[in-house]
Amino acid sequence: MTDVFDRLGFVKSGLVRHSAEREHVAIPPIDAPGTGILLFAGDRVILRASDPPTALLAPEDFAPALQGGLTVFLGRVDGRPVFAAALPEQAAEEVAEPAFRVSDLRGIAAEGAVAAEELGLLATAKSVLAWHGRNGFCANCGSPTEVKAGGFRRECPSCSMYHFPRTDPVVIMLVHRGDACLVGRGPHFPGTMYSCLAGFVEPGETIEDAVRRETFEETGVVVGQVRYRASQPWPFPSSLMIGCIAEATSEAITIDPLELADARWVTRAELRTMFDGNHPEDITAPKPLAIAHLLLRDFLDGQI
Repeated sequence: MTDVFDRLGFVKSGLVRHSAEREHVAIPPIDAPGTGILLFAGDRVILRASDPPTALLAPEDFAPALQGGLTVFLGRVDGRPVFAAALPEQAAEEVAEPAFRVSDLRGIAAEGAVAAEELGLLATAKSVLAWHGRNGFCANCGSPTEVKAGGFRRECPSCSMYHFPRTDPVVIMLVHRGDACLVGRGPHFPGTMYSCLAGFVEPGETIEDAVRRETFEETGVVVGQVRYRASQPWPFPSSLMIGCIAEATSEAITIDPLELADARWVTRAELRTMFDGNHPEDITAPKPLAIAHLLLRDFLDGQI
């Protein structure tokens, strides 16, 4: 079976997180020689337009702009300190082209603009910076919080509450029965794409039960056995997609219109036309960087 890490976006980074270094050792200054900086202007990434392009910038590239801004020590890559830094959204308009350019993370991933290892670094950076953007105040007492532990914790000076970056678990499942699998289309999906069903895991719920609940709530299909396949960070803003294989014990579909615009069973032969781009209804499959593509491809190739 093909290595999943060769087929998914955001899963490679080479990052040694050095969580102990954030707490017990002096973090290197962001302007130290050899430091790599992932720089965001709002939700957009600043890239060096080299050949190949890179998101790992040098301190001198934007040294004045970094003064006083939010920075997070992510860890090290090949021994090199790596930081994420946030600039105001309007800084994107001041990027010096053609040496640099600005792009959103989805676009970077879709076009393969940077190496896979850098894409994983960007996923970590975007998730943590987005968390900081939403957690400037204590959820316990409402006081402004302070950045600690290299950016992987916020502390409240008033009530001493600690706040940590969160990751939201999401199940995404290839539901199959015989020679057919279940695909759905959300109201927000681009074009005519159909994908695997997915949904957030609720408090106190197992992954397996989340797969069963979400499938039944969205389509009325009953699921029996569930097994794990692979996972994928999804930094929009900070989810972990937990890919599962699920066996359906019923076939009748009754969609929840608040969740899905449509759902249907497709055979392997029909799925092949979705991947090849010649489905009679122009239905398409998810892009290769998404874990849904991997799950559907596994089914198509007879690995499920």
